[in-house]
Amino acid sequence: MRLISLVVRLAVLVLLLMGIQSLWTNFRSGNWFPDWIGGEDKTEAVHTVVLQEISAMGKLELVKYNFKDVVEQEIVKMWLPNAKAVLIVQGEAIGCVDLTKIAIADISSNDTTLVVNMPDPELCVFKIDHEKSKVYNTEYAFMEEARLVQEAYKQAEKQIQKSALDMGILDQTRENARKILTPVLEKASGKKVVLKFPMHAKIDKLR
Repeated sequence: MRLISLVVRLAVLVLLLMGIQSLWTNFRSGNWFPDWIGGEDKTEAVHTVVLQEISAMGKLELVKYNFKDVVEQEIVKMWLPNAKAVLIVQGEAIGCVDLTKIAIADISSNDTTLVVNMPDPELCVFKIDHEKSKVYNTEYAFMEEARLVQEAYKQAEKQIQKSALDMGILDQTRENARKILTPVLEKASGKKVVLKFPMHAKIDKLR
């Protein structure tokens, strides 16, 4: 019993000395109380990430056009001054080929040549970069500013699509597909590779 009592006293003494040392250290550093007595609250965050879906990406992006446009949008009124907005818009258009559309029947070969019938090139992305775009000026917009800006962005996106198609992004996509895929397939197959595209690429109508 004496031994147990002695151990308990020593433990209490050690804890007391540690407490006194902690208080003295904090006093010397300008902190009256140690963290375990009166420190600041700490914020902790716990994240629970759930993977909802895995999608197979078969579209090979082959060319990207960057655009900068100045858009003037106007709401014409009968009696009041017309509401106007001027935006500086930046965006991009990306041409790609959807490799998932290639079937076994689209591939043929002989002793020396591998022929692959490719799908039509697509304009798979055309969008506004809202972080790099801004409203330059508005006039007489008042409560209609949000409507003006939204419509201006919509028109700018359509213009990006039209400009990319007019500038030949699909032809460039087709050419880049040949440059990139041909040497890879030739090295893998050990044969000469010919990529064949449809004679007339399908162009989706403007939305």
